[in-house]
Amino acid sequence: MINSVFRTKDGKLNTYLVIGASMAAVVIILSVLSIFWTPYSPTAMSAAQRFKAPTFAHIFGTDNFGRDIFSRVMKAIGTSFLISVFVVLISGTAGILIGSVTGYFGGIIDTVVMRVVDAINGFPSILLALVVISLLGKGRANVVLALAIAFTPSFVRIVRGEFIRLRDADYIIRARLMGAKKTRILFLHILPNIFSTFWVSVTIGFNNAILAESGLSYLGIGVQAPDATLGSMLSDAQGYLGTAPWYALAPGLTIVWMVLSAAMLSEGISRRKKGVR
Repeated sequence: MINSVFRTKDGKLNTYLVIGASMAAVVIILSVLSIFWTPYSPTAMSAAQRFKAPTFAHIFGTDNFGRDIFSRVMKAIGTSFLISVFVVLISGTAGILIGSVTGYFGGIIDTVVMRVVDAINGFPSILLALVVISLLGKGRANVVLALAIAFTPSFVRIVRGEFIRLRDADYIIRARLMGAKKTRILFLHILPNIFSTFWVSVTIGFNNAILAESGLSYLGIGVQAPDATLGSMLSDAQGYLGTAPWYALAPGLTIVWMVLSAAMLSEGISRRKKGVR
Protein backbone atom coordinates (compact mmCIF):
# COMPACT_ATOMS: atom_id res chain seq x y z
CA MET A 1 0.00 0.00 0.00
CA ILE A 2 2.81 2.41 0.92
CA ASN A 3 4.55 1.59 -2.34
CA SER A 4 1.40 2.47 -4.29
CA VAL A 5 1.18 5.88 -2.61
CA PHE A 6 4.50 6.89 -4.16
CA ARG A 7 3.53 5.84 -7.66
CA THR A 8 1.51 7.62 -10.31
CA LYS A 9 -1.67 6.22 -11.84
CA ASP A 10 0.37 4.54 -14.58
CA GLY A 11 2.53 2.75 -11.97
CA LYS A 12 5.70 4.83 -12.37
CA LEU A 13 7.68 6.00 -9.35
CA ASN A 14 6.68 9.52 -8.32
CA THR A 15 10.14 10.91 -7.58
CA TYR A 16 8.82 14.34 -6.58
CA LEU A 17 6.57 12.80 -3.94
CA VAL A 18 9.33 10.52 -2.66
CA ILE A 19 11.83 13.37 -2.30
CA GLY A 20 9.24 15.76 -0.86
CA ALA A 21 8.02 13.22 1.69
CA SER A 22 11.60 12.41 2.71
CA MET A 23 12.46 16.08 3.19
CA ALA A 24 9.21 16.71 5.08
CA ALA A 25 9.94 13.72 7.32
CA VAL A 26 13.21 15.35 8.43
CA VAL A 27 11.31 18.54 9.30
CA ILE A 28 8.65 16.64 11.26
CA ILE A 29 11.21 14.53 13.13
CA LEU A 30 13.24 17.57 14.16
CA SER A 31 10.06 19.43 15.15
CA VAL A 32 8.87 16.61 17.41
CA LEU A 33 12.36 15.92 18.76
CA SER A 34 12.85 19.59 19.71
CA ILE A 35 9.92 19.34 22.13
CA PHE A 36 11.78 16.81 24.26
CA TRP A 37 15.47 17.29 23.47
CA THR A 38 18.05 19.62 21.96
CA PRO A 39 21.86 19.22 22.17
CA TYR A 40 22.08 22.41 24.24
CA SER A 41 19.61 24.80 25.78
CA PRO A 42 18.47 27.13 22.96
CA THR A 43 18.57 30.10 25.35
CA ALA A 44 21.78 29.31 27.26
CA MET A 45 24.36 32.09 26.71
CA SER A 46 28.13 31.90 27.12
CA ALA A 47 30.54 34.76 26.50
CA ALA A 48 33.37 32.25 26.05
CA GLN A 49 31.50 30.45 23.25
CA ARG A 50 30.64 33.49 21.11
CA PHE A 51 31.02 33.04 17.33
CA LYS A 52 32.47 29.55 17.43
CA ALA A 53 32.76 28.13 13.92
CA PRO A 54 31.01 24.81 13.18
CA THR A 55 32.67 21.86 14.94
CA PHE A 56 31.59 18.42 16.12
CA ALA A 57 30.57 20.02 19.42
CA HIS A 58 28.50 22.73 17.68
CA ILE A 59 27.74 21.47 14.18
CA PHE A 60 26.17 24.79 13.09
CA GLY A 61 28.49 26.94 15.22
CA THR A 62 27.40 29.46 17.85
CA ASP A 63 25.88 32.95 17.65
CA ASN A 64 26.76 36.36 19.08
CA PHE A 65 25.50 35.29 22.53
CA GLY A 66 27.33 31.97 22.52
CA ARG A 67 24.13 29.99 21.95
CA ASP A 68 24.25 26.75 19.98
CA ILE A 69 22.78 27.50 16.55
CA PHE A 70 21.73 23.92 15.82
CA SER A 71 19.67 23.78 19.01
CA ARG A 72 18.05 27.09 18.13
CA VAL A 73 17.37 25.92 14.56
CA MET A 74 15.67 22.79 15.92
CA LYS A 75 13.40 24.93 18.12
CA ALA A 76 12.80 27.35 15.25
CA ILE A 77 11.78 24.51 12.93
CA GLY A 78 9.27 23.37 15.54
CA THR A 79 7.91 26.91 15.88
CA SER A 80 7.58 27.49 12.13
CA PHE A 81 6.11 24.04 11.55
CA LEU A 82 3.52 24.39 14.32
CA ILE A 83 2.47 27.89 13.24
CA SER A 84 2.19 26.80 9.59
CA VAL A 85 0.10 23.76 10.52
CA PHE A 86 -2.36 25.87 12.52
CA VAL A 87 -2.51 28.54 9.81
CA VAL A 88 -3.33 25.97 7.12
CA LEU A 89 -5.74 24.11 9.40
CA ILE A 90 -7.73 27.25 10.25
CA SER A 91 -7.67 28.86 6.81
CA GLY A 92 -8.29 25.54 5.05
CA THR A 93 -11.28 24.71 7.26
CA ALA A 94 -12.71 28.20 6.78
CA GLY A 95 -12.10 27.90 3.04
CA ILE A 96 -13.98 24.59 2.87
CA LEU A 97 -16.97 25.88 4.83
CA ILE A 98 -17.26 29.20 2.98
CA GLY A 99 -16.26 27.93 -0.47
CA SER A 100 -18.64 24.96 -0.38
CA VAL A 101 -21.65 27.10 0.52
CA THR A 102 -20.92 29.87 -1.98
CA GLY A 103 -19.96 27.46 -4.76
CA TYR A 104 -22.96 25.18 -4.38
CA PHE A 105 -25.73 27.68 -3.70
CA GLY A 106 -24.45 30.72 -5.62
CA GLY A 107 -26.83 33.68 -5.70
CA ILE A 108 -26.58 36.71 -3.45
CA ILE A 109 -24.54 34.83 -0.83
CA ASP A 110 -21.90 34.02 -3.40
CA THR A 111 -21.85 37.60 -4.72
CA VAL A 112 -21.43 39.20 -1.29
CA VAL A 113 -18.83 36.73 -0.03
CA MET A 114 -16.74 36.88 -3.18
CA ARG A 115 -16.68 40.68 -3.09
CA VAL A 116 -15.28 40.45 0.45
CA VAL A 117 -12.76 37.85 -0.74
CA ASP A 118 -11.75 40.12 -3.62
CA ALA A 119 -11.25 43.01 -1.19
CA ILE A 120 -9.01 40.90 1.06
CA ASN A 121 -7.11 39.58 -1.96
CA GLY A 122 -6.39 43.17 -2.93
CA PHE A 123 -3.82 43.27 -0.13
CA PRO A 124 -0.62 41.22 -0.23
CA SER A 125 -0.88 38.55 2.47
CA ILE A 126 2.15 39.80 4.40
CA LEU A 127 0.76 43.37 4.39
CA LEU A 128 -2.64 42.20 5.59
CA ALA A 129 -0.95 40.19 8.35
CA LEU A 130 0.99 43.31 9.37
CA VAL A 131 -2.28 45.25 9.71
CA VAL A 132 -3.92 42.52 11.80
CA ILE A 133 -0.89 42.17 14.09
CA SER A 134 -0.70 45.94 14.54
CA LEU A 135 -4.31 45.82 15.78
CA LEU A 136 -4.06 42.67 17.91
CA GLY A 137 -0.45 42.89 19.07
CA LYS A 138 2.57 40.63 18.73
CA GLY A 139 2.72 36.98 19.76
CA ARG A 140 2.43 33.47 18.40
CA ALA A 141 -1.39 33.24 18.57
CA ASN A 142 -1.84 36.57 16.81
CA VAL A 143 0.60 35.56 14.07
CA VAL A 144 -1.46 32.42 13.45
CA LEU A 145 -4.70 34.41 13.37
CA ALA A 146 -3.27 37.11 11.09
CA LEU A 147 -1.89 34.63 8.56
CA ALA A 148 -5.05 32.52 8.69
CA ILE A 149 -7.13 35.58 7.77
CA ALA A 150 -4.71 36.42 4.97
CA PHE A 151 -4.70 32.88 3.52
CA THR A 152 -8.41 32.03 3.81
CA PRO A 153 -9.46 33.78 0.55
CA SER A 154 -7.20 31.57 -1.58
CA PHE A 155 -8.75 28.42 -0.10
CA VAL A 156 -12.24 29.86 -0.57
CA ARG A 157 -11.61 30.47 -4.27
CA ILE A 158 -10.23 26.97 -4.87
CA VAL A 159 -13.03 25.16 -3.00
CA ARG A 160 -15.70 27.38 -4.57
CA GLY A 161 -14.39 26.65 -8.06
CA GLU A 162 -14.45 22.89 -7.45
CA PHE A 163 -17.99 22.99 -6.06
CA ILE A 164 -19.19 25.02 -9.06
CA ARG A 165 -17.58 22.43 -11.35
CA LEU A 166 -19.22 19.47 -9.59
CA ARG A 167 -22.60 20.80 -8.42
CA ASP A 168 -24.32 19.86 -11.70
CA ALA A 169 -22.51 16.56 -12.24
CA ASP A 170 -24.71 13.57 -13.07
CA TYR A 171 -24.21 11.83 -9.72
CA ILE A 172 -25.12 15.05 -7.86
CA ILE A 173 -28.30 15.46 -9.90
CA ARG A 174 -29.23 11.84 -9.12
CA ALA A 175 -28.60 12.46 -5.43
CA ARG A 176 -30.94 15.46 -5.50
CA LEU A 177 -33.64 13.44 -7.27
CA MET A 178 -33.34 10.74 -4.61
CA GLY A 179 -34.03 13.37 -1.94
CA ALA A 180 -30.54 13.63 -0.42
CA LYS A 181 -30.16 16.51 2.02
CA LYS A 182 -28.05 19.46 0.95
CA THR A 183 -25.54 18.90 3.77
CA ARG A 184 -25.11 15.29 2.64
CA ILE A 185 -24.55 16.39 -0.96
CA LEU A 186 -22.05 19.04 0.14
CA PHE A 187 -19.93 17.02 2.52
CA LEU A 188 -20.41 13.40 1.46
CA HIS A 189 -20.87 13.58 -2.31
CA ILE A 190 -18.87 16.62 -3.47
CA LEU A 191 -16.24 17.31 -0.78
CA PRO A 192 -14.42 13.92 -1.02
CA ASN A 193 -14.03 14.47 -4.76
CA ILE A 194 -12.16 17.77 -4.42
CA PHE A 195 -9.49 16.53 -2.00
CA SER A 196 -6.91 15.70 -4.67
CA THR A 197 -6.98 19.34 -5.78
CA PHE A 198 -7.35 20.65 -2.24
CA TRP A 199 -4.25 18.83 -0.95
CA VAL A 200 -2.11 20.56 -3.56
CA SER A 201 -3.44 23.87 -2.22
CA VAL A 202 -2.65 22.77 1.34
CA THR A 203 1.01 22.14 0.54
CA ILE A 204 1.26 25.48 -1.28
CA GLY A 205 -0.41 27.18 1.69
CA PHE A 206 2.04 25.51 4.06
CA ASN A 207 4.89 26.77 1.88
CA ASN A 208 3.55 30.32 1.95
CA ALA A 209 2.90 30.18 5.70
CA ILE A 210 6.54 29.28 6.38
CA LEU A 211 7.75 32.21 4.27
CA ALA A 212 5.23 34.64 5.77
CA GLU A 213 5.99 33.64 9.37
CA SER A 214 9.72 33.95 8.71
CA GLY A 215 9.17 37.36 7.13
CA LEU A 216 7.16 38.64 10.09
CA SER A 217 9.76 37.36 12.56
CA TYR A 218 12.54 38.90 10.48
CA LEU A 219 10.77 42.25 10.79
CA GLY A 220 10.49 41.76 14.56
CA ILE A 221 6.69 41.57 14.72
CA GLY A 222 6.22 37.82 14.66
CA VAL A 223 7.07 35.36 17.42
CA GLN A 224 8.93 37.19 20.16
CA ALA A 225 12.07 36.35 22.15
CA PRO A 226 13.12 34.19 23.88
CA ASP A 227 11.44 31.81 21.38
CA ALA A 228 13.76 30.98 18.48
CA THR A 229 12.45 31.57 14.96
CA LEU A 230 14.21 31.24 11.63
CA GLY A 231 13.28 34.78 10.60
CA SER A 232 14.55 36.39 13.80
CA MET A 233 17.78 34.38 13.57
CA LEU A 234 18.33 35.72 10.05
CA SER A 235 17.64 39.23 11.27
CA ASP A 236 20.14 38.87 14.13
CA ALA A 237 22.74 37.37 11.79
CA GLN A 238 22.72 40.07 9.11
CA GLY A 239 25.21 42.22 11.02
CA TYR A 240 27.74 39.39 11.19
CA LEU A 241 27.79 38.07 7.62
CA GLY A 242 31.47 38.90 7.19
CA THR A 243 32.71 37.56 10.53
CA ALA A 244 30.33 34.64 11.15
CA PRO A 245 28.64 33.58 7.87
CA TRP A 246 27.47 30.29 9.43
CA TYR A 247 25.14 32.30 11.66
CA ALA A 248 22.91 33.24 8.70
CA LEU A 249 23.62 30.14 6.63
CA ALA A 250 21.96 27.68 9.01
CA PRO A 251 18.53 29.35 9.34
CA GLY A 252 18.59 30.45 5.69
CA LEU A 253 19.19 26.94 4.36
CA THR A 254 16.62 25.58 6.79
CA ILE A 255 13.94 27.88 5.35
CA VAL A 256 14.94 26.76 1.86
CA TRP A 257 14.72 23.10 2.95
CA MET A 258 11.24 23.52 4.46
CA VAL A 259 9.89 25.50 1.50
CA LEU A 260 11.41 23.07 -1.01
CA SER A 261 9.93 20.06 0.80
CA ALA A 262 6.45 21.61 0.59
CA ALA A 263 6.98 22.51 -3.08
CA MET A 264 8.13 18.97 -3.93
CA LEU A 265 5.15 17.48 -2.11
CA SER A 266 2.81 19.81 -4.00
CA GLU A 267 4.32 18.83 -7.34
CA GLY A 268 4.29 15.15 -6.36
CA ILE A 269 0.62 15.22 -5.41
CA SER A 270 -0.21 17.05 -8.64
CA ARG A 271 1.72 14.52 -10.74
CA ARG A 272 0.11 11.60 -8.91
CA LYS A 273 -3.28 13.03 -9.81
CA LYS A 274 -2.28 13.49 -13.47
CA GLY A 275 -0.46 10.18 -13.73
CA VAL A 276 2.94 11.50 -14.84
CA ARG A 277 6.43 11.02 -13.41
